Amino acid sequence: MSRYEVWAPYAAHRVEVEVGGGAHALARCAERDGWWAGEAPEGDYAFRLDGGPPLPDPRSPRQPHGPDGPSRAVDHTAFRWSQTGWRGRALPGAVLYELHVGTFTARGTFDAAAERLDHLVELGVDFVELMPVCPFPGRHGWGYDGVSPWAVHEPYGGPEGLKRFVDAAHRKGLGVVLDVVHNHLGPSGNYLPLYGPYFTDRHHTPWGSAVNLDAPGSDEVRAYLIGSALAWLRDYRIDGLRLDAVHALVDHRAVHFLEELVGEVERLAVSVNRPLFLVAESDLNTPRTTAAREAGGQGLTAQWSDDFHHALHCALTGESQGYYGDFAREPLAALAKTLRRGFFHDGTWSSFRERRHGRPFTSDAGHRLLGYLQTHDQVGNRALGDRISTSLSAGRLACGAALVLTSPFTPMLFMGEEWGAATPWQYFTDHTDPALAEAVRQGRRREFAEHGWAAEAVPDPQEPATVLRSVLDWTEPRRAPHAELLDWYRRLIALRRERPELADPDLGAVRVAFDEAAGWLVVHRGPYRVAVNLGPAEAALPLAAAGREAAGREVVAAFGAAALEGAAVRLATDSVAIVRV
Repeated sequence: MSRYEVWAPYAAHRVEVEVGGGAHALARCAERDGWWAGEAPEGDYAFRLDGGPPLPDPRSPRQPHGPDGPSRAVDHTAFRWSQTGWRGRALPGAVLYELHVGTFTARGTFDAAAERLDHLVELGVDFVELMPVCPFPGRHGWGYDGVSPWAVHEPYGGPEGLKRFVDAAHRKGLGVVLDVVHNHLGPSGNYLPLYGPYFTDRHHTPWGSAVNLDAPGSDEVRAYLIGSALAWLRDYRIDGLRLDAVHALVDHRAVHFLEELVGEVERLAVSVNRPLFLVAESDLNTPRTTAAREAGGQGLTAQWSDDFHHALHCALTGESQGYYGDFAREPLAALAKTLRRGFFHDGTWSSFRERRHGRPFTSDAGHRLLGYLQTHDQVGNRALGDRISTSLSAGRLACGAALVLTSPFTPMLFMGEEWGAATPWQYFTDHTDPALAEAVRQGRRREFAEHGWAAEAVPDPQEPATVLRSVLDWTEPRRAPHAELLDWYRRLIALRRERPELADPDLGAVRVAFDEAAGWLVVHRGPYRVAVNLGPAEAALPLAAAGREAAGREVVAAFGAAALEGAAVRLATDSVAIVRV
């Protein structure tokens, strides 16, 4: 016999667990309000509330038949972990690599992804960041419409597959970060509202009613989400979590949900004797997200920096639509500001939001911001899912890579970026509900019609060809011009590790010289200069103040034509050089 328990305060009269076609009554727990518990045979199981249909367990550790099917127990002690020297590593000084399991390889599984880990070792990254892996409808999807936050998507390989991937990564000296979604659950397979007050109409988000973090019943909801987060870190030996859109976690309680989560993760880190960390995606531009809890902050280790991305994207591409508008007016000035101050919007006017936005970031904590040239969002949320590699020269891509990988931030790459992948990464779904599939299809078309795209030009998320187009082509890294760019990424990551000044997180120590009209920029990183020429013509970029001794200067690395000329470096257009002065 096995013990079953569930929080179901909305059940008025009875709760049963159905196992093998037989229903077994559970009893109310006198000491735990809203909880029901009891014993029943082992096997795939589902709960019935007041005689209703069978529902998956909200805390299901496995959904072998998909989000709508019965749940299955998992014995986490049964997996044989390798005896490795992996004891975890802290985030500061690391380089992350974001990947989507379903399109990283043609097979789209954890095991297939593990076969490509040597590529990441040779690249030099420290952590693999997996996009969400909780169950979602069908086989293909981004993962942000997942449900069952303790379970693993079966087509990827289920719980055992994820453990094998983590184990393989650790054997090769790579940490694993998992993207988790606490701000909403998918529209399909989400049965939580039948069980209890998991959501509240007190607050609203882009996905509808907010997750209940501060209304009646929120103690249990918070415990539900925190328990899920700890399970990934403990049972799957994940090293860190990326928290999706934390600005949508509306919580007016004295202790914010994120602060409570940080405290629990810190306690687990002590228990398992290895570093664990949390990274937020936040649109708030506030240092409070990563400030110490003792200082009134929420205490997360780091947060994504879209401001740096937007400034860099505008400088490289010249795009100015939507939220790029504020950065595109003077893109090099915007880029210089983010490199020196972290946030571009630090209390400044945001035309996209039509209000002031943000506050100044902490100057000595650049590592608490993730810097990137591309992410799943910034590629996949474009109408065609086109990467910047489809419109920029290899030299211009190399300039962007250098600015990311010598920045004071924690760098992150998006899969395939390192070789300038020509494959798009498009928005794809595999909803099994025809009405939902059509709603998603039409919603995508309406969204981009507002920006001038014809409906037939926008890829159909439900079309199998959409996901097939998004799978990486692993023959590209062996061919020109991809191989040259890949070598450049490897060199930059190695330099970042070999020369600590290029990874110094002190924003206050960064100096930037630039000429907006000529299109060049020079970033001062201790004794190094990262010189980038994005202008239309060859140019001589100043390396140091007039009168500085020129002897001993050397070009440490360059992509494109570069030559020292006294106190300057001459660069061809779309070229970059790292010079020791």
